[in-house]
Amino acid sequence: MQLTALYLLLFLTAGLSGHAVYGQQAVQIDSTLREHIFTYREIEYLEDLPGTLTIQEVSSDSLSVRFRPSDVSTPQNQHLGEPVWYRVKIRHNPDAQRFYLLEFFDQTIDDITAYMPDTSGVYQEVRMGDRYPFVQRWFHHKNFELTLDNDRRDEVVYYFRISSAQTADVIIVMRSIDRFVSYALSEYLTFGIFYGMIFIFSFYNLIMFIAMRQRQYLYYVLYNLSVMLYEMCADGIAYQWLWPGSPAWNQYAFAWPLFSMSIFALLFTNSLLHVRARAPILHKLILSVIVLRCGYFLACISINPYWFNYKFVELIPLSVAFYTGIHIWLRGYRPARFFVLGYSFLFVGFMLKFFIMLGYTWLNFGIISYYSLSFCFILEMFFLSFAVGDKVRLLKKKRDKAHRQMIRQMTENARLKDNQNRELEAQVQARTKELSAQAEVIAAQNETLLQTNALLEEQAAEISRMNALLEQDNRQLQTNVEKVTRARAMSSTLDFEEFSKIYPDKESCLRFLADLKWTGAFHCRKCSNDHYYAGHQPFSRRCSKCGYEESATAYTIYQNIRIPINKAFYMTFLVYSTKGKISSHKLSEILEIRQSTCWSYATRILKVMDERKKELKQANGQGWSLLVLDEREAG
Repeated sequence: MQLTALYLLLFLTAGLSGHAVYGQQAVQIDSTLREHIFTYREIEYLEDLPGTLTIQEVSSDSLSVRFRPSDVSTPQNQHLGEPVWYRVKIRHNPDAQRFYLLEFFDQTIDDITAYMPDTSGVYQEVRMGDRYPFVQRWFHHKNFELTLDNDRRDEVVYYFRISSAQTADVIIVMRSIDRFVSYALSEYLTFGIFYGMIFIFSFYNLIMFIAMRQRQYLYYVLYNLSVMLYEMCADGIAYQWLWPGSPAWNQYAFAWPLFSMSIFALLFTNSLLHVRARAPILHKLILSVIVLRCGYFLACISINPYWFNYKFVELIPLSVAFYTGIHIWLRGYRPARFFVLGYSFLFVGFMLKFFIMLGYTWLNFGIISYYSLSFCFILEMFFLSFAVGDKVRLLKKKRDKAHRQMIRQMTENARLKDNQNRELEAQVQARTKELSAQAEVIAAQNETLLQTNALLEEQAAEISRMNALLEQDNRQLQTNVEKVTRARAMSSTLDFEEFSKIYPDKESCLRFLADLKWTGAFHCRKCSNDHYYAGHQPFSRRCSKCGYEESATAYTIYQNIRIPINKAFYMTFLVYSTKGKISSHKLSEILEIRQSTCWSYATRILKVMDERKKELKQANGQGWSLLVLDEREAG
């Protein structure tokens, strides 16, 4: 915040201060003085625990001797809510030709009653503090400022009656007007950078949450926003810009972001470090602390809002989150190292504030310690972002590894499928040869039976003693001849039961169609790509370039068919074998399908047969398979 000069001035003042000199030191105004921080014996204080003292009593000689010089660089109100009187001495010098003001740096002070003496020695009362509407301030600035009359040439004592429900740092700074303007602009610029960084962190992680839907990003965004709102309450920015007309709300507005900051910090810790899986006991501890913190918050609202000022309770969720990060890190989870580093800075800053509150005043370095927690928040968010990024990198590494394993598995599956297809093709060829051999045997048997029948008719008169046996054989032969005659009339030697053994189910039919469609190389119908992956449907193929997926039945006469595909196969076989002479009633009887459906489908097959007469004449063996591909739909 460009406060380097202020820090150096503070340290030099602290180093040159001592307790050997008695009496309050007066600050001399000269032409070179642009800024001065009151510290040590330059500030004297008087506790007014009953809260009944008046300015006349305090400025009287009897009580003036009771003021004690500050033994610390930055005094604090040790009794919360009780008034304390402070006074400083200034030796004015109109030759400096500058306008000066007094500024109280801590914006959380509830009430400041300043007594400014005029040239006649009469004290004028001015009230300031965060319990008054913001519009009443002389300067519309987050700090509290008072103008000084430097047209006088005397030593003036200024009294301030200060009370606050929170621990307040009484940092009193005297600045020239030009220095104040320069400082205020630099300070607001620094605040803009500070809150802008928090906003950028939050916006980036909000985008990550929308893209990845991981709750850790949402918790981190809400945590950052809670930090930002709490810092705005502590810096006075929120009172200036968000609720300037609500001083009552301003008294405890800090409690809400402080509460949400603790809750979302624990939720973020639990989600980022996978505490539930890696440390179940710590997971239960985190949930218990969340419940207890919510209970304490509700108790403050319903019983006594003054309890909100006990900010040290935030040490519990902070310690739990810090210990959880250390535990998970020691167990080998690498992203936890940045988490631990970020929380180390926050823990140091919080403990510094905590020990100052307990009375270790030597830790209070004025403005440095006042803004220490803000600096620690920035460092914490910086390293927590590294922790989130490290986790994303780890997840990406695991995803890439899983992707490579998936590719290897898909390659192995394709190899196994090709081997299985080759085995099935070999089995189909063997079965086809077997069926052809059986057909030749049956044809030879038919010829033998015909010859035997003729011979039996010629020898009927001579073998009368075997009439009864011959009559039985003749009936059997007639039955066989009738079956053979019907099979020959249908050009089929297989019934549906036998046909179903070749194509027993839908999978075998789809496999046959896929092998028939893609006998050669695969070519995508949309982009002519030659590479493919297995599709979502059985035996379908998906283009590796454009993603177009083609099923096994697409561009065949079985596309969009509504009857079982194995029965459709058999119907095609029967119509082809009988050259279309089988009736729809016969097909309905054989296949147990409605006659209208059989007629419609048989008509379609006959039409295809008529269109492909030339190809069918040249076909042998499985010539009916030439009817499967629907070239019109393919076109």
